[in-house]
Amino acid sequence: MTSIFSKIASGEIPCYKIAETKDFFAFLDINPLAEGHTLVIPKKETDYIFALDDNLLAEMFVFAKKVAKAIEKNVPCKRIGLAVIGLEVPHAHIHLIPINKVSDIDFSRPKLTPSKERLNEIALKISSSVKF
Repeated sequence: MTSIFSKIASGEIPCYKIAETKDFFAFLDINPLAEGHTLVIPKKETDYIFALDDNLLAEMFVFAKKVAKAIEKNVPCKRIGLAVIGLEVPHAHIHLIPINKVSDIDFSRPKLTPSKERLNEIALKISSSVKF
């Protein structure tokens, strides 16, 4: 069964795209923990991140690093936190979250509800800074 993330990457479902290569896709989380919270996925539909081929997994982290650097340039924060949970959507993904303290990456915290306009503004700023 096709995951919601595969549908986002294929353009079936709209998103706030940050970056894309032939193998990976990054987009804003629409229910973020912080402004700039971005999801990085492989286009190859795989449920569990550690089921990915070693080379693809390594390339995914290099892709995520480039996206994280772009987030840092555009969203005030001390660091970009990284989380791999993998239970909420059956498609391997990495959360990149701007953080200032450890508790900023606590997924039990209430999520933000940014407007579509704000999400679009953030996506445009971050995407314009991604360097491949």
